[in-house]
Amino acid sequence: MVHLLTDILRNSILITGLVVVMMMLIESLNIESRGSLFSGLKKTRTGQVIFSALLGSIPGCIGGFASVSLYTHRMISFGALIAMMVASSGDEAFMIVAMVPDKALMIFAILFLIAVASGLVTDFVCDRIRIEKHGLETGLVADTHCKQDFEVHEHVSNTRSLSWKRVVMFLGVLVFIAALAAGVLDHGHAEVPGPGKPGSLDLLDEKWMQYLFAGLSIIVLCFLIFASDHYVERHMWDHIVKKHLPTIFAWTFGVLLVVGFGMRYMDISGWISDNTALMILLAAAIGMIPESGPHLIFVTLYASGIVPLPVLLASSVSQDGHSSLPLLAESKKSFVAAKLINFAVALVTGYITLLI
Repeated sequence: MVHLLTDILRNSILITGLVVVMMMLIESLNIESRGSLFSGLKKTRTGQVIFSALLGSIPGCIGGFASVSLYTHRMISFGALIAMMVASSGDEAFMIVAMVPDKALMIFAILFLIAVASGLVTDFVCDRIRIEKHGLETGLVADTHCKQDFEVHEHVSNTRSLSWKRVVMFLGVLVFIAALAAGVLDHGHAEVPGPGKPGSLDLLDEKWMQYLFAGLSIIVLCFLIFASDHYVERHMWDHIVKKHLPTIFAWTFGVLLVVGFGMRYMDISGWISDNTALMILLAAAIGMIPESGPHLIFVTLYASGIVPLPVLLASSVSQDGHSSLPLLAESKKSFVAAKLINFAVALVTGYITLLI
């Protein structure tokens, strides 16, 4: 029992650390590029769909927030918005990279292709029945709070001081690097034997990946040293450390705990393997929740070999983290329509890939 809890805690710390480091790195690159990551939007419908799908492929919420803001400014089509939502897996994209790095690129590539196809079909249908003209975009305002996540704050002071928040984050990342280098987080096995046979929740045992993230963490340290107080406090501390870190750790630990004990005392894998079609429906339905966290269970089940790829694809297509929350604030009609289309695409994707 103690060994199981220790391994689950170790895996939770490792996964949370990897996710937070990636989020900090992407946030830093976005701010330092002065928003140029989202420039060069093409004016054709096809170009908008492809561009928005690429934004959705960026792990986390930054690309999704950018797409929603572009949509509310009438710079991209409704189909392009759908493409982003299909391609985006929210913060769970970080989990996919962390838990199944050998299959992450394949999964993201499949999602991107489905996203582009879905976006083009949606625009084709919208053009025919004039959904956008008859109210789908009504009520959209010219400004949204989410654009602050990727626009430049040119009038903000660039002062740098040795604040306690900067020190805490610096030391936290430094300790994480040391733990990776020393192997403290290596081979976190959560032994969860099923009936009559041993098993384990061996999520992250690739040594090369630990070295890679140690290197990326060093880059984050450099950003923490040279970044302005405004950037450190608002983007790094308020957005990532205060908002995301506790939620990511809580959901990660909770899901691993449930799956770990479930696999130890119940034949969960047997039940789920006999109900794959139902799991696809469940994954697509839970994906309707506009928040990161609940969808992590499907990433965990896939990484553990309990559910097949169609279930993870259905979950990834249907959910987009909390990228769509600003859309809900701006246009409830667009939000509902987009979520229903996402749900339909998720079901089609899941059941087609199940048959293949």
